[in-house]
Amino acid sequence: MTNFLQRITGKGQGFGFCLFAMVAAFCTYSCMYAFRKPIAVGLYEDIVYWGISIKVLYLSAQVAGYALSKFIGIKVVSEQSGNSRAKGILTLITIAGIALLLFALLPHPWNIVCMFLNGIPLGMVWGYVFSYLEGRKVTEVLAAGLCTSFIASSGVVKTVGSYLMLNWGVDEFWMPVTTAALFMPLLMLAVYMLEQLPPPNADDISLRTKREPMDASARRAFFKQFSTGLCLLIGGYVLLTIFRDLRDNFTANIWDELGYTGSPAIFSLTEIPIAVVVLIIIGAMMLIKSNSRALMVNHFLILFGFASCGLSTLAYQAGNLGPISWMIINGFGLYLAYVPFNSVLFERLIATFKQVGNVGFLIYLADSFGYLGSVGVMVYKNLGQNDIQWHSFIIYTSYLVAVIGAVCTVGSWLYFANKHRRQQRLPSPLAGVAA
Repeated sequence: MTNFLQRITGKGQGFGFCLFAMVAAFCTYSCMYAFRKPIAVGLYEDIVYWGISIKVLYLSAQVAGYALSKFIGIKVVSEQSGNSRAKGILTLITIAGIALLLFALLPHPWNIVCMFLNGIPLGMVWGYVFSYLEGRKVTEVLAAGLCTSFIASSGVVKTVGSYLMLNWGVDEFWMPVTTAALFMPLLMLAVYMLEQLPPPNADDISLRTKREPMDASARRAFFKQFSTGLCLLIGGYVLLTIFRDLRDNFTANIWDELGYTGSPAIFSLTEIPIAVVVLIIIGAMMLIKSNSRALMVNHFLILFGFASCGLSTLAYQAGNLGPISWMIINGFGLYLAYVPFNSVLFERLIATFKQVGNVGFLIYLADSFGYLGSVGVMVYKNLGQNDIQWHSFIIYTSYLVAVIGAVCTVGSWLYFANKHRRQQRLPSPLAGVAA
């Protein structure tokens, strides 16, 4: 098999390389979802502690652990070296799996702690996987394949979890660890595939700049240089993360309120079309050779995504869209805005301004505040707005995200465009390198 892999990945970065790398990254992160998302399928009805549904407590604990992981990842992921990536991924996933086993074994409410422990390791997997893909001239294509994993795979693992309960009679407390166990063999194969990928070559480095670990001083210097634009971007991303987490974690509740109870396939049927369309759009960004132009196009896609969230909800409330069409279009807008942050936006930002560093730092900086905001909104919803149905709460959130997110995106667009124009007027020691 080694010779076969070398024939695919050893020369150039053509179709064979891209397909192999995309499958490896997609499968790795999809399997991570099997350790994180099945908990969202269980309804855990009629179990309440401290006036709050235990499902909300489970998800809040998991998201809190995930948020903590993102803050830890600012240092760990940005400083990690290529030699430890595979071991790191498998170690993190194994810890998360042990937490799910304890979740099934321990009685509630004590197993709430297990969901917190489950979230901590999983939050760092993305950075390890993306580090295999960044800094290449085909990063957009590879990242698009990776990013579809958290669109399509969330629905797939929920479908599997729901099927296990409805057709195999698996108890909803044992369903998460059972689902995770089914995906473990594929995970190990996918990580092995990632390890076969060669590092970026000289052509990649000349086009996208070299990617290096970033220590604390490098991270501070980078943030100081782009602080205003990064704060605007992170502000919009916080809203997207909150919205995506609410929509993703409580999809089962939303479909139940919309009258689609007992339909496991609905999770996959509504999310897979979104994944395919977003994959095509993000992958096509590779055709834009100018890094600065691609950076601005990314801003446009994000702005269009925010608009789609708001306008689709408006059309749904006016009776012009049915529930399924609304969920698909609303989800498309959400992920069209969300995916660039996790792949090509920061990739092109680093390349535009010719910074030596890595995307992991920027992604985890944004993610840490995004998931912190998600925890805050969950607490607000369940302590201050507990009587509002999740369906209605998603509608209100769609409007808020669309308006404020659009403002942040336009502000960031203007900031980076002006900063790049000023940079172009200065003499550069790297003149002649593509910008």
